[in-house]
Amino acid sequence: MTDDFDTETDRSEAEIARSFLELLALGDLGAAMELVHPDIDYTNVGVSTIRGKSRVAKLFKVMENPRAGFGVQFINVTTDGPVVLTERIDELTFGRFSMQFWVCGRFEIADGLITVWRDYFDFFDMTKGVLRGLAAIAVPRVQRPLPKPTLTAIAPFGG
Repeated sequence: MTDDFDTETDRSEAEIARSFLELLALGDLGAAMELVHPDIDYTNVGVSTIRGKSRVAKLFKVMENPRAGFGVQFINVTTDGPVVLTERIDELTFGRFSMQFWVCGRFEIADGLITVWRDYFDFFDMTKGVLRGLAAIAVPRVQRPLPKPTLTAIAPFGG
């Protein structure tokens, strides 16, 4: 990060959460992990919690494969103090298969870093996303890819 960019005063909690997801969608895992606290708790409700920055980074390292990807489209983002809620559509891509589904995320921010990330999703909606994704392999117009984010929340990243 640049010397004149203070994470605690220059970024709102919403900008931090939004930028984290946008950076993941852009495939910049390193920059995304700069926004994560070393002792983060990441939970996909219904799946076990992953604790620690290195374990979260390891989980998302699969996205560095050119045949895998993550996309995000925000519907609503709101905050209450250090807590950010994101209602969004997530897209997971594996080769020609891509699925889109609704997600509600809850982020807790402390000292400019994400300390808790909890995602809630509907299994029925996820099942519909799988079926649409499979249909889109044969008939692509069934599901359009999400647009790549443009880092609207904050910039610059890196040194």
